[in-house]
Amino acid sequence: MKLDLKPISRAGIPEAISKAQLYRYLNEPGEAESICRDILAVEHNNQAAIRLLGLSLTDQFKGEPTDRESEAEALFQSLTNEYERTYHCGLLYERRAKAQLKAGRLLHMVFPVFEQAMKLFDEAAIVRPPGNDDSILRWNRCVRLLEGWLGSEWQREKDEFDASEGPPV
Repeated sequence: MKLDLKPISRAGIPEAISKAQLYRYLNEPGEAESICRDILAVEHNNQAAIRLLGLSLTDQFKGEPTDRESEAEALFQSLTNEYERTYHCGLLYERRAKAQLKAGRLLHMVFPVFEQAMKLFDEAAIVRPPGNDDSILRWNRCVRLLEGWLGSEWQREKDEFDASEGPPV
């Protein structure tokens, strides 16, 4: 038995976008990903579907080499609006860093990923639409996360490193 994907109709795209958003809200990123791929098979440059597909991929990050970071980044880079492109690339780096921390990576290894996210949020803040403070909110969240980690994990890592060097001679 041969299994073929069935195309959706162009008229069904707005409803499919709504369903993809709903599945993301329900924490079912695989379902949202599938719907976005169906939309993009019919309308390959649909910006909402590109954005939602990239977000659905980042929702699935586990801090492992199998995370589809390159695919998500390529999707976000294909967004035509400068703010959307920059902001979503910042989200990608922020989510990559968070996933890596949850996977047990040391903060000093993840810190540069947070720095890249914050750099992109800074750039997005410059070109953001009036009244849109999303990039500032994300920047602030990164700062708060890092402040919390710097107060605990960073010091623990430093102490462990110092201890491994032995007593001063």
